[in-house]
Amino acid sequence: MKSLGMKWVIGTLFLTMLLGGTAMGKDVGGIGVIVVDVQGDFTHYKNGSLAVVGTDAAYVKMVDETTKKLKAANYPIYATQDWHPADHASFFTNHQGKKPYDMIKLHGKDQVLWPPHCVQNTAGAEILLDRAIFTAVVQKGTDTKYDSYSGFQDDGGKKTVMDETLKKDGITKLIVYGIATDYCVHATAVDGAAAGYKVIMINSLSRGVAPDTSKKAIEDMEAKGVLVLEDLDMEKVLAF
Repeated sequence: MKSLGMKWVIGTLFLTMLLGGTAMGKDVGGIGVIVVDVQGDFTHYKNGSLAVVGTDAAYVKMVDETTKKLKAANYPIYATQDWHPADHASFFTNHQGKKPYDMIKLHGKDQVLWPPHCVQNTAGAEILLDRAIFTAVVQKGTDTKYDSYSGFQDDGGKKTVMDETLKKDGITKLIVYGIATDYCVHATAVDGAAAGYKVIMINSLSRGVAPDTSKKAIEDMEAKGVLVLEDLDMEKVLAF
């Protein structure tokens, strides 16, 4: 945390000098922030049905405080929100005889069957950060038939409003972090890069389902042009 705080201070000072004392969102090179799926059902903090390792109260507080600092520097903040109907095809409960984490074929692709999570209008689907800090919240996974890890599109290829929203706001570079490194963070970062954005993923502000799949996800992000930083370092973000 001390390292993160010091890098933030250095980056902010660098940013202020670069801009002649200002730090307005569109004046800092079109940088936007995407906070991925920091929702109750994905955290141990809220005893979520699909809680990811390391998502305790301290993690949520760290993400909250860092995101508020970015907001205070006038960076636009966007969120993705898993927002599933109760009969979603990714829930094991909607497949007779199946258990949590069984693998099936769905529309010709491998599909993990998850415990029900982030069901629309339930407490577990709520984002754990103050909604007032977000420029926009992009909901995903709303189609019963398709899972949706990426904030840009679902597994059937249907686009969300993310790309349209970012382009409207003049965003060309993205800082991405949240839950989970090996699923929704990975997919959002990779799709962002594929859509032409410069993408920086912050590892210390993200949590993964498993170490091996998180390592592979980071390697894949880097191979596809995403800059993976261990901590938020604004000087490196600005230079990328």
